[in-house]
Amino acid sequence: MRPSMETELRTLAKEKADEQAIQVFSENLRQLLMAAPLGQKRVLAIDPGFRTGCKVVCLDSQGKLLHNETIYPHPPQNEVKRAISKIHQLAGAYKIEAIAIGNGTAGRETEAMFRRVHFDKDITVVMVNESGASIYSASKVAREEFPDYDVTVRGSVSIGRRLMDPLAELVKIDPQSIGVGQYQHDVNQAGLSKSLDDTVMSCVNAIGVEVNTASKELLSYVSGIGPVLAKNIVAYRDKNGAFKSRAELKRVPRLGEKVFEQAAGFLRVRGSANPLDNSAVHPESYFVVKQMAAKVGCGIKDLINNDELRKQLKPGDFISDKTGLPTVKDIIQELAKPGRDPREKFGVFEFAKGIRTIDDLEEGTTVPGIVTNITAFGAFVDIGVKENGLIHVSQMASEFVKDPHKYVKLNQKLKVRITKVDIQRKRIQLSLKDVD
Repeated sequence: MRPSMETELRTLAKEKADEQAIQVFSENLRQLLMAAPLGQKRVLAIDPGFRTGCKVVCLDSQGKLLHNETIYPHPPQNEVKRAISKIHQLAGAYKIEAIAIGNGTAGRETEAMFRRVHFDKDITVVMVNESGASIYSASKVAREEFPDYDVTVRGSVSIGRRLMDPLAELVKIDPQSIGVGQYQHDVNQAGLSKSLDDTVMSCVNAIGVEVNTASKELLSYVSGIGPVLAKNIVAYRDKNGAFKSRAELKRVPRLGEKVFEQAAGFLRVRGSANPLDNSAVHPESYFVVKQMAAKVGCGIKDLINNDELRKQLKPGDFISDKTGLPTVKDIIQELAKPGRDPREKFGVFEFAKGIRTIDDLEEGTTVPGIVTNITAFGAFVDIGVKENGLIHVSQMASEFVKDPHKYVKLNQKLKVRITKVDIQRKRIQLSLKDVD
């Protein structure tokens, strides 16, 4: 019986470990997808490099590629003056509002160079996590979108778009390639894939999707819409122009009443004649909003724009067989901020000046960092050098830490104390204890 019992116990232990690892990965992915977006800005994006140069692209506010070229500001070429002149020229020509720099090889050196450039207006310079950008650039999706460009240009475009809207860009990459998991290649792959897909779908539906700008990859995660319908929506949009209302979605081939009922509440149509089309209010509840507007004697737009009018509404007056009290309260709450993005507002982050390599670190000093990965045993933090530092669970708080997610979040900006630097093994130990 012994071999049989050993096998059974090992299987049970493996299942439990898999479940926990999948849970950690899913929570990390959720936090990454829900990261604060910069929004629709004109972006200059750079995939840095030494020998092969820095690949530069200019994107419009919708993420469309306008221009690309390569500069060589680092060794062995060291064409710094020419590179700065070119960046200055591109920023003016394409009315650039923000600069995205990949955080890989030569990232900090490139960022330092950009900090020295004096632009004619305020331009935000941001380091962007480029994990998985190379996977996207070589993918079928990228080849379809940019058939005439090589992988380096596609990678730079992905970095720029990640800054504008992390969710819209990251859905194009297999979640397992993003690099925020724990033992993801050893766990049950079917369970992992299902959990990650559910997480992506949950995030997409929580934020909502602008139907006139969304890619087919993003649309395919909306409830009720799969890859085929997403492709049909984009094809209809390309042929007939932007959707003018939610109701127009019913004209898309194979998008019937049942699918519309499932998906409509998660799709937004900015600029529609009906302001509710750009909100989370479902079309089947539009009649409730009309009743609310009639009750206070105003139009729907006035009801949305005027707090005083909404305060006159009593939720109990609008309860019916079709609409319960929780739904009515949700509708009134949505009218206060229609189409509100639940993600945090974007904030600029800067690493400590003078720290670019592990040799620059001093034990006992406090430096700013950004959380890049969370595991069951701790969190990894980027402090501006090539190697990420580790905050072990024992260094997160004075009390016992069972779940690191309760103390840190992915992409969280925080200050950490350097407790140990092992230059030979390239390991950095960090702590959140006694940090001012």
